[in-house]
Amino acid sequence: MSVSRLFLALGALLLVATQLSAQRPAQSVGAAAANIDHGRYIVERVAMCYECHSTRDSQGNIAAGTRFMGGAMPMRPPWRSDWPVQIPRIAGLPGYTDEEAIRLLTQGAIKRDGTQLRYPMPRFRMTPQDASDVVAFLRSL
Repeated sequence: MSVSRLFLALGALLLVATQLSAQRPAQSVGAAAANIDHGRYIVERVAMCYECHSTRDSQGNIAAGTRFMGGAMPMRPPWRSDWPVQIPRIAGLPGYTDEEAIRLLTQGAIKRDGTQLRYPMPRFRMTPQDASDVVAFLRSL
């Protein structure tokens, strides 16, 4: 996949994720149990987190057994020099409490220390329930 196509896909996914979250009524996280299947749907079909949070082979395909395990940044645009070189593992959400992970997904990619994650991480504004579902799915990996 070319870098420009990957950027277009990432932008489209961000737009769809924002619209999907806006369509669901806000609920408190404790109001309903986390739904792993819904979290899987958001992660794999809407946000497509594996596209960045996986290792690529020499042909640019996701290497077997590396989905959500992190790896080298698959792209590096020439106009931004502060992009991360390494993408973190999100399987199991190591290093994050549920509350920190939910804040990251609901408040626009805010890290544990309160600072903004670097691009190309999308600035998700999920509902608390969607974020809880995503966290439940990622913890299940």
